[in-house]
Parts: sequence; C-alpha cells; structure tokens
Amino acid sequence: MRLSNSLSRLLGCLVLLAASGAVAQTPAVPSLTQTPPPVATGRVTVNASAAFADNNEPIRSGLVWRVYEDRGDTTPPTIVARSSSPTPGFTLPPGNYIMHVSYGFASASKRLSVRSGQVNERLTVSAGALKLKGAVGDSPIAPNRLSFTVYVPSGQNSEGRLVIANAKANDIIRLPEGTYHVVSTYGDANAIMRSDLKVESGRVTEATLNHRAATVTLKLVGTEGGEAFAGTAFSVLTPGGDVIREAIGAFPSVTLAEGEYVLIARHEGKVYTRDFTVESGLDRDIEIVVPPT
Repeated sequence: MRLSNSLSRLLGCLVLLAASGAVAQTPAVPSLTQTPPPVATGRVTVNASAAFADNNEPIRSGLVWRVYEDRGDTTPPTIVARSSSPTPGFTLPPGNYIMHVSYGFASASKRLSVRSGQVNERLTVSAGALKLKGAVGDSPIAPNRLSFTVYVPSGQNSEGRLVIANAKANDIIRLPEGTYHVVSTYGDANAIMRSDLKVESGRVTEATLNHRAATVTLKLVGTEGGEAFAGTAFSVLTPGGDVIREAIGAFPSVTLAEGEYVLIARHEGKVYTRDFTVESGLDRDIEIVVPPT
C-alpha cells in the first residue's frame, strides 16, 4: 500500500512538471544551410604599369591612368582614381573596376576584381609616336611657322578621319601603330606639303617634310626701292583669279608655294597690279611701282 501511494505521488509530480513546461525539450536539429563568406574588408593596393605591345619595353612617360568602378550594369562607369605617373599605385576598396591607360591617342583597358592584399597589373599599348619638322631645301623652317594636321586614311580618302590639328614642330605626337596622312602647312597661305607616314609600336618616327615655297614681302612704292605706302590693301591671286591671301599694311609678308601669281594693290581709291613668280627658297620683296601721274 505504501509503495502504491509513493508511485502515485511520483506520477502526479511528473504531470505537474509537464504542465508547467519544465520537462527538457529535444535539442533542435542544426541547419544545413551554408552561411555566405564574410565580405572582404580593408583596402587593396593596385600597382599599375604599361609596356609597348611589340617589344614589351616599359612606357616611362606620357601616360594618363583612370580607374572606374565597374557596376556590372548599363550605367556609365564612375571614375574613382586617376594618375599621370608611369607606375602609379591605387588604394581601392575591394570590388570590381575597369583600369584604363592612355598614351596620347592610343589606349588600353582591363577589368579587375580585387579582394585583398596587393595586385600588380601591366597593360600593353600598341602605340608609337611621330616627331615632325619642316625644311625648304637644306634650310630648316622655324618651328613657330609650321603646323601639322594628322589624318587616318579611309579607303581611297587620304583624309578619312582627323586625328589631330595644329600640332607643332618637334612635338611628340603619340598615336596607335598604323599609317597616317600628315599635312604640313608653312605660314598661313598655300605652302602645303603632304606625306604618308607609318607609326610603329615602341618607336618614334621622325620625319622632315620639305616645302617648295618662299616668303615674299608686298610693297606699293612711288619709286623702285622707295618707301612703301602705308594702309595699302593687297590681294594675292592665282592666274585663274582664286584669292590666296589678303593683307593690309605698308609691307606685309606672305609665304607662298612656288608658282605664278597676280598681285593687286589698292590705295586711296586706285588699283595697281603686277604678275610675279615665287621660286622655292628665294625670299624677296615684290614691289608695285605707282606710275607717275
């Protein structure tokens, strides 16, 4: 009887404990879902350099670097860093980027994904350069009297696409490798020479364009070799009547290609003319003598 009473009390206690939630629960089964790796923190150093494509020689000057954020969508990339050092070091947050380097009119780019540590990147550029001069015969032309225009030929058109205008003599014109059409202008009239030049990767192509031209000084005078009349308006024409150059003054100068020309001078309501010839390399005065009244 005592045993039965004890067992009854024990069962009653268990019921009370279960009702109060004190009975131990079965441990939960661990989840099998993998957690993503932690996001990289800190900043990454990207060391950049560039080399010529054909000989792998490092490019030591003339570089402009830009780094853009690569968002992976159609929005325009945002620039996050730039440098003009030949070997820059960019400190960037982990992420995806587009690295771009320009060497004059040539360039190269590469997509980067940086996560940690240091990254070394070397871009290759297929580029060379032109260095241009001018001469008349054996006499060099002063650089400040020359300008050059560079085109990329297209089909039968030598001036297919303009690359650069008004380049100066002795400038280093950095270009992608290829063949270019160069127009050299001596002075500001019709003294023009043309040449096709090849740019090779890693090399500077030096060229002298030889002009057949001369500089003439225009004068309206009362007697041969006399003092020029001020305020005279001059026009230089081809024999066919095309105007090459106009100027006003006592003795303006003009550089012309060799050939035949007509000079017209207007002064105080009167008009005077003469024909003249330009010989290459022969700079001289061209006078119109006012006939005696």
